[in-house]
Amino acid sequence: MAKLFGTDGVRGIANADLNAELAFRLGMAGSYVLAKHNTRNRPRILVGKDTRISGDMLEAALIAGICSTGADALIAGIIPTPAVAFLTLKYEASCGIVISASHNPVEDNGIKFFGANGYKLPDDIEEEIEEVMNNQAYQGVLPVGGDVGRVYNLEDGLKNYVNHVSNCYTLDQDLRNMIMVVDCANGAAYTAGPMMWEKLGARITTIGNKPNGLNINDRCGSTYIDNLKRAVLENKADIGIAYDGDADRCIAVDEYGREIDGDHIMCITALDMQRRGLLQPSQVVATVMSNIGLNIALRRENISVSSCKVGDRYVLEKMMQNGAILGGEQSGHIIFKQHATSGDGLLTSLKLVEVMQRTGLPLSRLAAEMEQQPQILVNVKLEKKEQVMAHELVVEAINNAEEKLGEWGKLVVRPSGTEPLVRIMAQGPDEYLLREVINSVKEKVEQVTGKYSGTHV
Repeated sequence: MAKLFGTDGVRGIANADLNAELAFRLGMAGSYVLAKHNTRNRPRILVGKDTRISGDMLEAALIAGICSTGADALIAGIIPTPAVAFLTLKYEASCGIVISASHNPVEDNGIKFFGANGYKLPDDIEEEIEEVMNNQAYQGVLPVGGDVGRVYNLEDGLKNYVNHVSNCYTLDQDLRNMIMVVDCANGAAYTAGPMMWEKLGARITTIGNKPNGLNINDRCGSTYIDNLKRAVLENKADIGIAYDGDADRCIAVDEYGREIDGDHIMCITALDMQRRGLLQPSQVVATVMSNIGLNIALRRENISVSSCKVGDRYVLEKMMQNGAILGGEQSGHIIFKQHATSGDGLLTSLKLVEVMQRTGLPLSRLAAEMEQQPQILVNVKLEKKEQVMAHELVVEAINNAEEKLGEWGKLVVRPSGTEPLVRIMAQGPDEYLLREVINSVKEKVEQVTGKYSGTHV
């Protein structure tokens, strides 16, 4: 059996790679393994999902698998991924499971687990779940009669989560002076997002809040912000916020309709915390894909930046190692460790707006503290990503490109953890040189795969 778990759970095309049978077996194996790591006599597994049409099918299969092992299923319904992490802790569940493919298109879906502590599962537990699926260790201990698991609906789950995030707002004044546009990506935030902002008094216009099972992330949300930019300008808003399909990340737009990405948001919130003596230690964790401008801006204020692999699980791992309380990704997946165990788009947007409210400065002024260096990203579609990365021609091309960029440049070539792609990113002050080195690496990758396109960036 091929390795199931990637950088963010089990992903695939719904009803093809990720079908009901696989979801059922994941429910059985996951509840069986995680029950062993929890002291509760009768395990409880909390399940949430985004708005994809395949969510109902996979949810039903998961629940059947969970209950067949004697565990109870707590159904949270359509709810942000970070809400599942929070509610798993609140309801003292053995684990939480989210059915979502985050920012991916509707045909994709995924299943990811949170442990009883609200954190994503470590590699060794995921490997144990896969092993149990392979050897079907649960078969000899399946309960019967009254020992079969039950299903319970969490009526107040969403409300409890929204109250929790809202309580992370620390200022006395409400947000009645804040004009906002919020794009919910037709996803899991379509109820939670507006509920939070209205609770805090903001004047909001909401878009991307009419999910129909098919339109999640479709020309909306954090990966497509053109509509948000227009809406911010039309409504003369102070800020625009775009969540992704499962609301674990967000991207902002300033009052002029300009994108404020995760690097900028980390910079703004880190500088605010540092100046108030709250960033202890004075450190931020970012990924290798983050812009050099973030490092420059933070170091001016004596804040160090630690780098890690792409993926929020690696950000959190590095934060735990270093004791950092803030970290994240350029994509807007940001972890405020004092308030949450994972990236949370609602919390991130709230903390950004809080800085605007506290300082009285417009978002454009706050974002200007970080000067973004030129950065170019190219995706090359291919299978067998790891084999290509190890090929001597590709390795040589990467080494030559890094030498050309020198100390003021940065090159990252990595296989995607969720898609059949190799990502090639270069950044530095000389945009012509960036294009040159990206094209040189891209040509070698395509040459090795026998799919030379002849196109250049």
